[in-house]
Amino acid sequence: MTAPDTATRPIPPVSPVPPDVEQAEAAIVEHYPRLVRLAYLVLPPALGRNRRVLTAHSLVQRALPRGRRDAGAAAAVQGGVPGQRGGADDSGYTYVRLRVLRAALEAGIPLTFRALPRRAQLPPVLPQVWGLRLFPRSGGAEELALDQWLATLDGPGRAACVLRALERLPEPEVLRVLDEAGVPDPAAAVAESGDPANDGLFASPEFDPCVLQARPTDLLRRRRLVRAALAAGAALAICGALLALPGGGWGSDGAAAPLYARNAAAEQALDPGKLVRAAPTLWRTSSRTDFSTWPARGDRAADTELLRRALAVWARPGPSVVTSATPGTPAGPPMGPAQLLFAGAVDQAVVVLMYDGLRVVRYAEPRTGTAGAALDFARTDGASADTATALVLSRVDGNVRYLTAPWVTGAALRDLLKPALPAVVLKPTPDGITPPVASPAPAGSCTGWNALALTGDGATRLITDLGELTPARLTSGAPGAERDVTEAAELGDWSRIACLLPAVRSHGVRTVNAWTYAKQPLPEGDGTAAWLCTRAETWQGAADRVQAQFLAPGAPMAAQAARSEGSAACGPREPRVLAGVLWKSRAGQWYVLAAGSAQFASLSVSGGGVSGSANGNRLAVKAQAGAQVDLSGKLTDGTKAGVLR
Repeated sequence: MTAPDTATRPIPPVSPVPPDVEQAEAAIVEHYPRLVRLAYLVLPPALGRNRRVLTAHSLVQRALPRGRRDAGAAAAVQGGVPGQRGGADDSGYTYVRLRVLRAALEAGIPLTFRALPRRAQLPPVLPQVWGLRLFPRSGGAEELALDQWLATLDGPGRAACVLRALERLPEPEVLRVLDEAGVPDPAAAVAESGDPANDGLFASPEFDPCVLQARPTDLLRRRRLVRAALAAGAALAICGALLALPGGGWGSDGAAAPLYARNAAAEQALDPGKLVRAAPTLWRTSSRTDFSTWPARGDRAADTELLRRALAVWARPGPSVVTSATPGTPAGPPMGPAQLLFAGAVDQAVVVLMYDGLRVVRYAEPRTGTAGAALDFARTDGASADTATALVLSRVDGNVRYLTAPWVTGAALRDLLKPALPAVVLKPTPDGITPPVASPAPAGSCTGWNALALTGDGATRLITDLGELTPARLTSGAPGAERDVTEAAELGDWSRIACLLPAVRSHGVRTVNAWTYAKQPLPEGDGTAAWLCTRAETWQGAADRVQAQFLAPGAPMAAQAARSEGSAACGPREPRVLAGVLWKSRAGQWYVLAAGSAQFASLSVSGGGVSGSANGNRLAVKAQAGAQVDLSGKLTDGTKAGVLR
């Protein structure tokens, strides 16, 4: 009953004319994670996880056709891959997907001395990551078993699995796409692709080459190469010094790139003397209570050289600067003088936080030198006292330090998985810096999930780290009536759904609200289950993520029943939700269970040998294990509504 993720929704047909290069580029940019996952799964596992990751990214980036139009695209669309739902704006996707699929299948062809190797069979020239091996995050036992089973298939078999599981194509379309990709026997590949019962596992982070872990390569070999490179670099530096001309250069800009243009307004924005500094008590009298009312804090707030380097790197990040931005956040230079929030030494780095009305920017450099400088952007427009309570200052060894808002008077650490335990009181510094606390953001077993309870301005707000510069606020309650998580029952609900938060990590999340929208007596007297809707709203406002969860009595964790991205469900604009699950009673009987919010007057289910209906917003019908059914409902105003998807 779990609805497919947006990343695997059906795609409309390709246009009868090969797409322009701009259309193909737009399709690659929009569906990049999806295309890379497809290539990674089709590539032969014998390449190893590091090379599969780099090769998958390389194949997708090379899928852009050459010239305005690609003559070979005509063959890709003459067969007319049957269309799915969608609009013409995605018409270039099917064409790009076919190019990626062909290249991934070619990469699995063994090299021979009788023929010249194809480009896809060789290690990728770009991208390259020196000194590290990259691989996706490890999954559970089910993902491991699926990965081992995929290794037993040939390339066409894996391609058939991916087209069915990720692309949601029916069998006739899978056969057509495989035929267009040059597979000699598409029917055999489809037959080899196996049972679709585990198709949902293909969307697991185990197979996501865009969310990676890093490990070092051979350290001794690297040391020898570095010594040789240093010797060569020293020789080049001596020769270059003899030929160098006087003039401008790297100078005290640190890790910033050289100046590329001179503009009076831009240079004024980069003047550390013009940084805006809010009065320490402005937040008490201002009509706005957000980051614009934070005073400048930190022991290096008067360090002009540090601030000048931070502004220069913000405007012109050099090639050595590690830059990141939350989704939907522009990473360009400031439009005018920014506001200084913090500048000081934190752990092993020197950190500068600045705000330009749209974004919070974090610049960090080592305590000595500027090598390894980092620049992080986070969108914060529309912030309020509820969502401007803290910013992440540093992450070291799995720990995180926060800088709290000037109106925060108390901070405490709470483990969401242990709601009965009292919160541990923290003592921030006079500048509002918290002690280091364990972050729940890294992947791994969910044995604890830390959140910070911040008291101030007449409220206690619960925030948690989702791997970004701005922590996410946690709330409970019906759409439009969200409230802070303070009651024992609300903490109890969060203890059973907190481990589902990694699904919204690193997506620019502003708030996450949990709403118990229905409670359902289970058949055969097996207790009462609860249905929750969790909505993660983002700063950009167009990629909100919604999950429906089923809480069985006695279960330590909730089960995900449905999910969607970009949906208005479970929010103020559309305060309703409907989801269902297959559930097994203690006596061994399977049931289709479904529940909707109070707006539903009746529910019905059909398909998979199951048929039934019920008045009200709850339904329970006997079924067989693994039944695939269609669930729908009728609202109190008589209109029909479907499940969350």
